[in-house]
Amino acid sequence: MPCIERNCGGNLQTFNPSRKGTNDENRAGPPTVHGKPPFPARLDAGSTPRVTAIIRLLLVSQNAVWAKLAGVKYASASLLWLTFLVRASAAGASDTNLTVQQRLETQHLQAVHETRLRFARERQSLPNLGPYEDFRTVMHVHAEDSDHTKGTRQQVLEAAKKTGVRVVMFTDHGGPKPETWHGMREGVLFVAGEENGGAGLLRFPNFSPDRTPLPEGELRFLSHIEERYDAASDGFAGMEISNRHTDAKLDESLHNYLLAAATNPDQWHKLVGDFKAYPDEIFGASTDYHAEIFAKWDQELDKRSFTGIGANDAHQNQIFQGTTFDPYEVSFRNLCTHILARELTEPEVRQALRDGHVYVSHDWLCDPTGFAFGAANNLGVFPMGDTAVLTGNTRVVGLTPLPAKLKLIHHGAVVQETAGTNLTFVAKEPGAYRLEAWLTVEGEDRPWIYSNPVFLRVPTLLDLRLPSRELSSNVEMKPDLEYTEGQPADASKHKLDVYLPKDKKLAPVFLFIHGGAWRSGDRSQYLPLGNRFAKEGILTVVPSYRLAPKNPHPAQIEDVAAAFAWTVQHVAAYGGDTNRIYVGGHSAGGHLAALLTLAPRYLEAHQLSAKNIRGTIVLSGVYDLAEGDSQASVFGKDKQVRRDASPLFHVKKPAPPFLVSYCQWDYPTLPAQARLFHAALRKAGVAAQLVFVPREGHISEMISITRDDDPTAQAILKFVGSTTSGEASGSK
Repeated sequence: MPCIERNCGGNLQTFNPSRKGTNDENRAGPPTVHGKPPFPARLDAGSTPRVTAIIRLLLVSQNAVWAKLAGVKYASASLLWLTFLVRASAAGASDTNLTVQQRLETQHLQAVHETRLRFARERQSLPNLGPYEDFRTVMHVHAEDSDHTKGTRQQVLEAAKKTGVRVVMFTDHGGPKPETWHGMREGVLFVAGEENGGAGLLRFPNFSPDRTPLPEGELRFLSHIEERYDAASDGFAGMEISNRHTDAKLDESLHNYLLAAATNPDQWHKLVGDFKAYPDEIFGASTDYHAEIFAKWDQELDKRSFTGIGANDAHQNQIFQGTTFDPYEVSFRNLCTHILARELTEPEVRQALRDGHVYVSHDWLCDPTGFAFGAANNLGVFPMGDTAVLTGNTRVVGLTPLPAKLKLIHHGAVVQETAGTNLTFVAKEPGAYRLEAWLTVEGEDRPWIYSNPVFLRVPTLLDLRLPSRELSSNVEMKPDLEYTEGQPADASKHKLDVYLPKDKKLAPVFLFIHGGAWRSGDRSQYLPLGNRFAKEGILTVVPSYRLAPKNPHPAQIEDVAAAFAWTVQHVAAYGGDTNRIYVGGHSAGGHLAALLTLAPRYLEAHQLSAKNIRGTIVLSGVYDLAEGDSQASVFGKDKQVRRDASPLFHVKKPAPPFLVSYCQWDYPTLPAQARLFHAALRKAGVAAQLVFVPREGHISEMISITRDDDPTAQAILKFVGSTTSGEASGSK
């Protein structure tokens, strides 16, 4: 809805179609050049195949969109208030797009409503397998900030609670005002900001705890792009890619429609009745896809990360003859910016917006929660907003909770299009990739979801740098110590390496179990890790173990139990303290460390128990194997066997304290498994700490752990230190 300053709360019967509005009232679109808006026209001037493809593929309908945009003109403010009711159609509708009049027919409104109900029934609830929660957000919201805003902050709160909105980002005119809400209220997080209409700016200052604006950390977004296609982006974190006011302004058929409604009381009465019955359908009738705005965004994305956001531009000020045509509740259902963050706090929300961990959705069509988009390869999973190294197996992947028309866009051109709930694209070129999802609603395609991009880059020499394999001067290594007997063919896997801190007696001990999906890996790969902790005074033991599929479960956990028993029996001879033995591992090793700690029978086979373990450290581990039959070559398909092999189902007190970690770019399901396992430990009364490792993937975390400043290594050192001194490890 537009910001109308003079006609708010007016009476339709007294409006004057010929009255000219002020510049603020008439935020008009750009002038046309030879019947086309200047931004795409300048793009076309290059006459390169790529530029031509960008323009052609960005258009929803090649024949109709130029005609619509050519009709953009300066409209008087007295006409703008009802623009949400109509859709620009200067030269008529295309075969796929209905006219506004067709969308507003009662029969069509009812049919759209029925389609929305069907979407809700068919929608699949997708589990959250990544590192972030999805927080429904409304941005560019006005309340009690000027004479032309009629809504109150309390009404915003009530609408947010009704619509499931968790974050409201106010944009006061001339603000942020001191009285604007800031912080949590009844489960909704409020963020104070300002709209500067003349500068085309939304800004959200960074505040100190006492509400003093700080000189650094302000978030700035370009606003009302339709007024400034050539706006400089320096100093901005992103731009509006969808704005209800923009939809209103880029509509030139409103004049005739209003004249007809104003002179026909029956038509007006019918319109009001339909709005009461189908408010979301009428409010959404003018939702449009503005190709020139997305072309501007794609140009910015070719240069750098530039977050796209949705702007509600909500005022709740379109009140005529007792009917409010833009209530906050309807506006909040119509368009949302979904923020992907770990916690509902302002620092997390601000960082997500800065990093592009955001997607925009017309939620009125269907709840998009569960939508996922990003890149995946052997290094990890990289959500929208992040950058992945372009390797030979890098795939760009999108997933929606409802079948849709999915369009993958790279450099402004559609590079893959499919229908369904998922899209997979093997990427060969670097750059920004973004996804659009469209729904077919009563014979026409309507935009539903706009992702922010995931970025792919070519590898550099820094990506290939591995940790040093030289031992520190204060570390001694004892390699190839046999910890159990077995078949001659397994002899090399029944050995371990010990890394000793020189000249230190009664050192804490860390038994580290390597990963590799239970099917690969060896202790020889972990000299840098052994050295890393030994130089800090921790005696580190790294065993090998038998691998699947030649040796399926429980061979791996039986070997780990034997290695632990050897450690208890022999580590004192190497200077280790048998009262301070920690067990840990990464990936499959994390699973084995947790299972060793929680499933008693493996230690009982060696006359030991979890009382011999001072603490357990599990990094990006697997804790629930009961669902499905993944890793069948290791665990088989028997449900009871798989459940029994799952540490999650052995959680109970007493148990030693746990350190549980997961990474920003971890493999699928591992972040969710870490959160679930940590929650189960805490519920059972087991001391547990959950650590999120930013900007690391499943493989890179084991390379980075050797650095002195690595957060994973620091967390382990702190965990060993706190539990050694008798402090309980808490939740984090």
